[in-house]
Amino acid sequence: MLKAKDMMTSDVVTITEDTEISAAAKLLLEKGFNGMPVLNAAGKLTGILCQADLVAQQKKLSLPSVFSLLDGFIPLGSMKDLDREVEKMSALTAVHAMSRNPATVSPETGIDEVASLMTDKGYHTIPVTDAQGKVVGIIGMSDVLGTLVDKK
Repeated sequence: MLKAKDMMTSDVVTITEDTEISAAAKLLLEKGFNGMPVLNAAGKLTGILCQADLVAQQKKLSLPSVFSLLDGFIPLGSMKDLDREVEKMSALTAVHAMSRNPATVSPETGIDEVASLMTDKGYHTIPVTDAQGKVVGIIGMSDVLGTLVDKK
């Protein structure tokens, strides 16, 4: 069975948490990537910035429904979710727009588990990390699709 190490891209392009959104968007477009790992100052993986995170900046803010009780307003949705949505929409750097704590796989993870993560969770880009948590590769949907093509 194929493993993550057999299909991953090992020349990983990463960005730091303080990378400006415009620079990150330009890099995603120029390289044709769907997403890139985001590292903190110590080089630790803290998130992933995907095209969807940047597109979210252009969307309309969805305010939670509220009801009035004793002259007070009580939200019917999570204010934490609203705060996160506002943070993403107003982000100037990667740390504010990225998806935090991304799912990762090891180089030994089987293609079946990678495919399940992508389809069940809706992930398009999955970082591959070693035992110490260092990013050693990245797998995109095109990498998985490439396994279906005869490489003569």
